[in-house]
Amino acid sequence: MKMILSLFCFTAFLFSGAQAAKFANDFNVTWGKQNVNITGSSRGDVVTLTMTKEKGGAGFRSLSPFLYGHFSMKMKLIKGNSSGTITAFYMSSQDNYKKWCEIDFEFLGNVSGQPYTLQTNVYIQGVGNREQQIYLWFDPTAAHHTYRFLWNQELIMFFVDNRAIRVFHKATDLGIPYLDYQPMYAIGSLWNGEAWATEGGRIKTDWTQQPFVASYTQWNVSDSCQVQNSTGTAGQHACYEKAHKSSYGQAPNLALTKTQIKYLRWVRKNYVIYDYCTKNATATPECTRNWP
Repeated sequence: MKMILSLFCFTAFLFSGAQAAKFANDFNVTWGKQNVNITGSSRGDVVTLTMTKEKGGAGFRSLSPFLYGHFSMKMKLIKGNSSGTITAFYMSSQDNYKKWCEIDFEFLGNVSGQPYTLQTNVYIQGVGNREQQIYLWFDPTAAHHTYRFLWNQELIMFFVDNRAIRVFHKATDLGIPYLDYQPMYAIGSLWNGEAWATEGGRIKTDWTQQPFVASYTQWNVSDSCQVQNSTGTAGQHACYEKAHKSSYGQAPNLALTKTQIKYLRWVRKNYVIYDYCTKNATATPECTRNWP
């Protein structure tokens, strides 16, 4: 997902619980400005991304990066035959390719009537290959659902509607670098990934189904550390100190709760369809730590 970004001004939908989301200069449209539409509702503004063969897709990025916190977005995915499309919400460092950091929610398009596949991934120092794929237990095209990251000094957790679906624990003692050395931006995008998105690329995008439309709303970053100066190394940035004083960086967010363990086991038993750990477990020593 390493795209070359060109910036156009875009205002964000910051959500703070009791207050409806309003536009405020928190995001840029990074590509496909012509494919972005913004509408209001009683619950807050909705940003719609559209993809066509002629005009391509679209993407947006937060103006500022963050280092640790809770990051959530409500999304409604493409209806019908969405084969070849990828709708994403992710965090990414963007500016340093050699030490690229990224955590992903990627929704892989499907043939109409088939379950949506949610792929998550973790990039550390430019290396990914930590994909896990699950089927969702609901129709993500019928309504907006919440997708959330918790990222702190001890772990990264992925949530769907407040159910933990994946955890990545800090494992520097096992020789695995951790995402604590670069701030990351919040990004949303819709693009044509037919080379691999659906059944490994066997099924391509059906352009007779265009336009493909996905929407985002109620961005929430109220519990996080926004970075004004992205320089600094692990242990030297103000966000490291803040983490120890903020809810996201204190118990119970530093380890799995009993409820989170229950949901992780439930997902693993019923919905996991691919896990990088089963492919080459001997080369990924963190795997035993990340599945309770």
